[in-house]
Amino acid sequence: MIDLERIIQIDQDITLAINGINGEFSDAVMCFFSDKIVWIPMYAGIIALMLWKLGWKKTLIVLCGVVLTVVLCDQASNIVKHCVQRLRPVNDPSMVARGLHILERGGGYSFFSAHAANSFGIALCTIIPFCKYTGKGWSRSYTAWMLVWAAMVSISRVFVGKHFLGDVIVGAIVGTLIGLCLGTLVNLTIRRSKI
Repeated sequence: MIDLERIIQIDQDITLAINGINGEFSDAVMCFFSDKIVWIPMYAGIIALMLWKLGWKKTLIVLCGVVLTVVLCDQASNIVKHCVQRLRPVNDPSMVARGLHILERGGGYSFFSAHAANSFGIALCTIIPFCKYTGKGWSRSYTAWMLVWAAMVSISRVFVGKHFLGDVIVGAIVGTLIGLCLGTLVNLTIRRSKI
């Protein structure tokens, strides 16, 4: 039988261990990765790269897939958060008492991380069509960057004190599954539209 209390305890312990790796440099890096606004230039760069490598018609289909991915990830996260109602580490008195290093405040609930779901969802939804329609060199570089970016955005949420590691892992899994489904649907749509 699953010992849920033990799993929660391990999740809290690992979260505190990761969150405790703090310093001036690591705090700055993790706050950077955790911020949504700083990634707007990267998103613009991805759109430009897609336009260059895939053409505007395929890019438009990919962007529709990305928008749908983000909507599904956000809504799934919101529904689960309100059902589970797990406090964020920053709002959990026991985590604060145990020495949680807080870099960001926030309300709402913690499980599961929409940041992690969205970043992995966007990554997979764009990697699948990009790899199908570009050369190996571009595909490998793009895949490596997007997966590292998604992992860093996800783990940064633990560093800043907004999520437990379990929140991030589940978010990454949900985002990966949604991104795989939508990326595959994007490829199918492109193939059937014969563009």
